[in-house]
Amino acid sequence: MAKLLVEKSGPLKGTVKIKGAKNSVLKLMAASILADDSCTIESVPELLDVEVMATLLESLGLKVDYNRETEVIETYPAEDLKCEAPYDLIQKMRASFLVLGPLLAKKGIAKVSMPGGCAIGARPIDLHLKGFQALGAEVTLGHGYIEAKAEHGLVGSEIYLDFPSVGATENIMMAATMAKGQTLIQNAAKEPEIIDLANFLNEMGANVKGAGTDTIRINGVTSLKGAKHQTIPDRIIAATYMVAAAITKGDITIENVVSSHVKPVTAKLREMGVTVEDEDDRIRVYTDGPLKAVDVTTLPYPGFPTDAQAQFMALLAISEGTSVISETVFENRFRHVAEINRMGANVKIEGHSAVIQGVESLQGAQVKATDLRAGAALVLAGLVAEGITEIDEIYHIDRGYPQIEKDIVSLGGKIKRVEI
Repeated sequence: MAKLLVEKSGPLKGTVKIKGAKNSVLKLMAASILADDSCTIESVPELLDVEVMATLLESLGLKVDYNRETEVIETYPAEDLKCEAPYDLIQKMRASFLVLGPLLAKKGIAKVSMPGGCAIGARPIDLHLKGFQALGAEVTLGHGYIEAKAEHGLVGSEIYLDFPSVGATENIMMAATMAKGQTLIQNAAKEPEIIDLANFLNEMGANVKGAGTDTIRINGVTSLKGAKHQTIPDRIIAATYMVAAAITKGDITIENVVSSHVKPVTAKLREMGVTVEDEDDRIRVYTDGPLKAVDVTTLPYPGFPTDAQAQFMALLAISEGTSVISETVFENRFRHVAEINRMGANVKIEGHSAVIQGVESLQGAQVKATDLRAGAALVLAGLVAEGITEIDEIYHIDRGYPQIEKDIVSLGGKIKRVEI
């Protein structure tokens, strides 16, 4: 166990380079199950979730070589691919549920424990299962497990998602790559990570078209080969450091970022009076003036990302005036409000919205990370709070930020990890 100690640090200044996207690389690793040959995935961040997914793939029979120095993972096909994903691994990370689609496509049967992950609200798997059933799979639930069977193979179908779920889009897309005929996913999620996965699948020999739009067409193929692929940059980590520049009145240049992926965050920062300059694969964020209150509504991509909501709340907590954040994606994503209020913020929850009255300053306190992004928000708040902020349960942060202390120290921030 460990905790983070964060001190008021003054303006953060310098350059930070963004690593590969956690929310993409985990799905790429799951997709490697489909390949008949070895796969190479580059720009892999060193994260707890990556370790869990690697262990899960090995439990299924794949061989996984993970070079942390070069940030490369190589996967090798299983001689005897197992079709059951164990409870202890699935419970550690929700994304591990994404092996169900590839296993079903490859083996015609898959048995996976009900998923775990951050407690940010209900993320029902019914859309995943609805998609598999539309492809001809027989799905049964019992004793904490989901079993899907397609003894004669999957068959392409037209699938409409009631909500543009990222996970369901990815799981169904992977399953459909080897289904007979054409699959049409309508009201599909449009996130950049969907496009990244589709590109990887196509490099493996799949026929996926329309990723990034609300309609994805997949023409099934009989087999997939190995491929080499570079993961896209992590847009949520980029957004976090954009907020870090604004909250500390600093000047940070963020390298290896796709500016179009963070457009909603850029727009809101500019609305607050922050200067954001983007050029090619870098963004510079700086300000030394007052921060204005703004209203934010989280939405599926290309709307404002729910994964940046907590970080923005920390920023709005010390901005002038009253802001409102409306959370439309997850119903339980305000668990960090109690923690940030312990630091002197003035945030009230009203239904699915949080009303934030800006205060002049925050105070260091003992707080806990209630989930991954909440933990990042508390780090940001600690950088501007008087005194020392002590953050417990930082294993949440370690799930998504490969080197948060190193990055912040390199920018002039005061933060250290202490083993308990």
